Amino acid sequence: MPAGFIPPQGGYRKLLSCRRAEVVYDATVRFCGRFLDSRDRTVDQMVQAARSGKQNIIWKRHSSRKAASASA
Repeated sequence: MPAGFIPPQGGYRKLLSCRRAEVVYDATVRFCGRFLDSRDRTVDQMVQAARSGKQNIIWKRHSSRKAASASA
């Protein structure tokens, strides 16, 4: 990985993967609201999966920063 690939701190929101995960989450919520019954369990599962994808990027960013500071 090139130096500076991940910003040194608090920059996960600028990562392309994070921005795309936000788009996926927003699109999922809009899709479910428009085409599915809000009482359907499928809606909960789809929204939770989209939220988890976004959250995993954030957690990975924090864990990689801790690992980098521990090895320094």
